Amino acid sequence: MFLSKMTFNQSSLFGQIDDLQDLAIIERPIRRSLKTAEEIEKLTVDEDLNDIERAVYLLSSGQDVQRASVVVNLPNLVRQNPAETFRRVVPKVREVLHVAGVEMQLAAAGSFLTILQDDIILIQTHTHSILQIVLLNLDHRDAVVSNAWLETLLSAIDALPKETIRQEILNPLVSKAQLSQSVQARLASCRILGKVAGKFESQIVKKDLLPLVRSLCQDVEYEVRSCMCHQLENIARGIGVDHTKAVVLPELVELARDEGSTVRLAAFDTIVNLLEMFDNDDRTRVIFPLVKAFCEKCFKADEAVLASLSFQYGRLCHGLSGSFTEEQHLWFLEFYKKLCILGLHLENGHCESQAYPLELERKYELVRKNCAYNFPAMVLFADPKCFLSELYPTFSSLCNDPEISVRRTVAAGFHEVVKLLGPNVHYIHKELVALLQDDSLEVLDALTNTLQETLELATSRGEGAGTESKQVSVPELIPALAAAEQKMAASLRWRVHEKLLQRYSCLPRIISGDQIYFRFLQRMFTIITTNNALPVQREATRTLCVFLRYNRKLEQRQEIISKVVDQLAQGRSYWNRLRYLDLCEIAMELFSKSYFCKNFLVPALELVNDPVANVRYKLCCLLPRLKSTIRLPTEKPMLQQLEFCVRRLLCREKDKDVVATIRKIVLELDKIDMTEPYHKRHERDLLDQKKEKEENLLLEMEQLERQQSEGKLTTDKHSEKKRKEMKKAKLARSRSLSSHPTTPKMVNSDKPSKGKETDGCPAPRRASLHPVSDESLRSHHFSTTSTAMSTTPSASMPVLIRSNTTNTLDHRSNGGKDTQSRKLSIQRKSNSFGMQSGRE
Repeated sequence: MFLSKMTFNQSSLFGQIDDLQDLAIIERPIRRSLKTAEEIEKLTVDEDLNDIERAVYLLSSGQDVQRASVVVNLPNLVRQNPAETFRRVVPKVREVLHVAGVEMQLAAAGSFLTILQDDIILIQTHTHSILQIVLLNLDHRDAVVSNAWLETLLSAIDALPKETIRQEILNPLVSKAQLSQSVQARLASCRILGKVAGKFESQIVKKDLLPLVRSLCQDVEYEVRSCMCHQLENIARGIGVDHTKAVVLPELVELARDEGSTVRLAAFDTIVNLLEMFDNDDRTRVIFPLVKAFCEKCFKADEAVLASLSFQYGRLCHGLSGSFTEEQHLWFLEFYKKLCILGLHLENGHCESQAYPLELERKYELVRKNCAYNFPAMVLFADPKCFLSELYPTFSSLCNDPEISVRRTVAAGFHEVVKLLGPNVHYIHKELVALLQDDSLEVLDALTNTLQETLELATSRGEGAGTESKQVSVPELIPALAAAEQKMAASLRWRVHEKLLQRYSCLPRIISGDQIYFRFLQRMFTIITTNNALPVQREATRTLCVFLRYNRKLEQRQEIISKVVDQLAQGRSYWNRLRYLDLCEIAMELFSKSYFCKNFLVPALELVNDPVANVRYKLCCLLPRLKSTIRLPTEKPMLQQLEFCVRRLLCREKDKDVVATIRKIVLELDKIDMTEPYHKRHERDLLDQKKEKEENLLLEMEQLERQQSEGKLTTDKHSEKKRKEMKKAKLARSRSLSSHPTTPKMVNSDKPSKGKETDGCPAPRRASLHPVSDESLRSHHFSTTSTAMSTTPSASMPVLIRSNTTNTLDHRSNGGKDTQSRKLSIQRKSNSFGMQSGRE
């Protein structure tokens, strides 16, 4: 047994030794990476040196990282001591850059640009020394480095005076633009010419720059011709309209017929950008034939250029539309339609992709995507009145394109098309529903960004009035909106889901309260109680409060509040109870203080007994805001209950975080009325009064609807009975005239039937209101100014609302008997009226 223990101890000891050896192996590279004493000695700098001397020393004998630090710090040295920096440090930097790497070159380019653009006052010698370094490094063998120095020079031109540009940049530019120079140097010359053209007068540009421009436009390398063609826009704006027509336009025409596709494309882009500088005669005689030939050539043999052509097509048509004949206008419109279905074929009314090589298929997809981007411009070009005949099939094709990127682009610009169509927006209701039901979340995301604006415009305009348009569009939109929300909820992209719920807050302006109550309200409860993303839950809570705020039926509001209390405030999950406190924060923003205290405050205060500390902690944080909603002296019991909650938390709370929080909150509660300025309190009181007026208006409107409904039913019943009595009277007179006297028995037999009909009339039912439309009331609810609440939404509104301004929610419970007595008196009057008409 002793041997076995010894063996075990030896094995464990050897195992520990092996672990130590492994650790030693791991530490070896760390030891090797440490700096040696000799290396540390090289990196050490004498502390007695000033900034200039230290910079010179490091540039002369320091390592690369030290030299780079000096180059980066160069602007600070110039600010502190410009004379010494340019005399001693800048020459050293110039020497170092000859052998410096890419990182130091890029750092130097940024530092010199900062010096040139800074507010430091530099003398001519200093500027000359910097520009010499910049121009010298333009020819660096590394393309990245040379491009960085070129960008530095182009940015510095804006900050340099004209005379410095003429002496330091234009004079060397003449030699760099020659054919003997490298392609890289000639490309840089093209960009510099385009930049400096806007710094001088037109005569100087025409005299000094145009010869170089012509030479570079006829360069043997297509890259140089293309680069110079892109700069012709700046040249044209520098020399003015008159010289552009005589000098620049001929060059553009020649470049547009160049053998290189990139040169032709550059010429096309420049022509589009300069359209406003050409008159109608130039557009008709020169530009239109040129662009037409360019489009036809690209469509037949140059797919690579089609993408850029399709992207600029909207601007092109919009710029030339004032100069087109009807035939030219039609040609450009038909060419656009061809681009929209490029790479597709129609089969059974649907667009499907044809079999092309992958690269070509991607080019065609990009062309259709650009066409979708330009569709609003083409609606303007074709005239919105002609949309149905000219562009609707094309728009439908884009909305149902097999590629997601195309449909996403259409969805992103859908609201623009809706704006342009105006009263004819009902043409594209089908496409809106199709996009809402799209399988791609990217499409839904793009549509959601402007969904509120799209829905409001799409449901408020139509062939006739807004209400008629809604009857056409809303029944199809509601299930599509619900399906879009379900699709987003099933995905992992909670931000898209949150965005859609945020857009749902516009639904009370679009659809009726009953449609919201039966189709969307329960869904909000489900999201709040089951969704895993907290932002989505909170946004659903806010949307639920908005639905409650603008619901006009008392029974539905009471049921919603009861459900909120049952499922959230008294829910089994502490997560739901936390959401109720979130709902209270939102409700305090949307509702008046009295409405909040009446419906939400007590359940919130009851959470002081919650078994979960997180709920009590959140309630503590919310107590100051809850107290601010209590109005004295009418709601003094509420204040007493809140104070009781505070005392309970102070006496019985055991959680340390809750205890610490309630002690801080008590101090805030004591100061809540003293620290707030009067003007802020006054503004908040005015806003609360406005909210309370709107809530009272909702109650009055509900009572108004019921009274009008009852009055309409009573009026219909009276008219129907009157018609029956008139028929019976006519029948009696016809019988008397035909010598068939009516016996008293027959006359008396009619009386019980009248009484039976009168006594057995059914109770009044709710019916749709005609004098006050649902749309006028809903738009009235969403008015934001207090003056708007006194305006008349319809012709019958002023008298009816004023006659019911004294009715409140508290009177409704005591008005049942009065309502019945009014009904009986109305029925008696109707009976007596019918009997009198019968006697007559």
